[in-house]
Amino acid sequence: MNAILTVPATVDPAQAIGQIAVELPGATAVFRRLKLDFCCGGQVSLRQAAAEKALDLDAVVQELSALQRPASLPGAGTTPAELIGHIVSRYHEVHRQQLPELIRMARRVEAVHRGKPHVPAGLADALEAMHEELLSHMHKEEAILFPMLARGGNSFAAQPIGVMRAEHTDHGEALAHIARLTTDMVPPPGACNTWRALYSGLAQLADDLVNHIHLENNVLFPQFEPAAATEGCGTACGCS
Repeated sequence: MNAILTVPATVDPAQAIGQIAVELPGATAVFRRLKLDFCCGGQVSLRQAAAEKALDLDAVVQELSALQRPASLPGAGTTPAELIGHIVSRYHEVHRQQLPELIRMARRVEAVHRGKPHVPAGLADALEAMHEELLSHMHKEEAILFPMLARGGNSFAAQPIGVMRAEHTDHGEALAHIARLTTDMVPPPGACNTWRALYSGLAQLADDLVNHIHLENNVLFPQFEPAAATEGCGTACGCS
């Protein structure tokens, strides 16, 4: 596939695990599985934390480094099939990984910090609803629409594309709701590492989802529908 790629940097083992948890979406799931305390014990370095648990530091660094999202942009001459492959691997699969961990962290923050003025009450439920809607949406694309477009499209493609565009607008409205619940994903002063990691992960999700929608609405879909149907993407998804 023709693309501009930036190779992700290797995670620094001298960095505090709490800082890694906040700055690298997805790291919290790795730390939980390895039983590394990134919240209360987040001040120790990754190297020290791995040594205390007798973990293979190189393997942990490699796993964390793989979580970093390379910046990628489809290049000129990218075919619809190549673009679809990029969308599925870079966005669909990433969303499937992102949301369960974000839901888990949101439930924890809401439970532990219940009663605090800035707690994002209702966030976990909103994320669960988004997760269900995205899973359904992506399944429809992968099972029906994308195979049709990869084969060159046909006269019936405009109808499912219209449905996907409408669902994209719904996803944009869901993102706006999450932004309101989280004060634009800015953690309050004194927020714990889990709270900060949650908001960092939400910001990454929002960026990924907006870029995902942009590629479909503005690059892929217009190749298979009348020009009039592409006017007015709408602003709810953040494309404009």
